[in-house]
Amino acid sequence: MENKTNGSVEAKVVVENGQLPDPADWAFTDVVNYFKAAGFDEQATAFQDQEIDGKSLLLMTRNDVLTGLSIKLGPALKIYEYHVKPLQTQHLKSNANASLHAPQRVTR
Repeated sequence: MENKTNGSVEAKVVVENGQLPDPADWAFTDVVNYFKAAGFDEQATAFQDQEIDGKSLLLMTRNDVLTGLSIKLGPALKIYEYHVKPLQTQHLKSNANASLHAPQRVTR
């Protein structure tokens, strides 16, 4: 993901079926690159410092983002409302759909 010509990091998010890959599979570098690509370069370092991976991101509450990352209130609100919350919703929906289509185990 690093551009060898100028040393800058480029976030390349692969979109599958119009959606991002499941954040539960993201390493902390993927989380950092996601927020950099979304325009939160300065705030992405907080995710890097805390080594927040995709699973941790999906477990974050509003309070975690607003107070636990030590970032300014405005960007923290935007990060939670427009990124963390939608990623959590997408993850829950995709898991719900997967469980509906999975073979059911019969117990007696």
